Amino acid sequence: MLRRFLRAVLVGPEAPQIRRFFAVGAVAAGFQTALLGTLVEWGNVQYLVAAILSIETTIILQYGVNNRWTFYDSRHDSWREYGRGLLRTNIVRGSAIPIQVGVLYALVSAAAIPYLVANGVGIVVSGVYRYVLDSRWTWQG
Repeated sequence: MLRRFLRAVLVGPEAPQIRRFFAVGAVAAGFQTALLGTLVEWGNVQYLVAAILSIETTIILQYGVNNRWTFYDSRHDSWREYGRGLLRTNIVRGSAIPIQVGVLYALVSAAAIPYLVANGVGIVVSGVYRYVLDSRWTWQG
């Protein structure tokens, strides 16, 4: 499965789209991590609550960028399409929140990994899941 995915990223028909999706995700991961650290360190927000807030913020930002760049062939132009797509991506990415926050919690509590590093692992673990659902449902309906 991993081999097939890596081949698809490099040479498959969806390769440019996959690369754009992960480029947007990488920038969003940096933003999300910075926001998480800011909320925890300066805002004194508990790290799991801060993670959920930072995830939701990046969901909204990523949708806008992915809609205009990653999925430009099937982008949502009207207010109705845009709203429906934003709702769908929130369902997709919202369903990934337990995966990401679960990985974050497990690594912090069981392995004593710093929460910002653990958050990065959670982002990677849930990334493939999010791409598959977003590309097959959010921008195809």
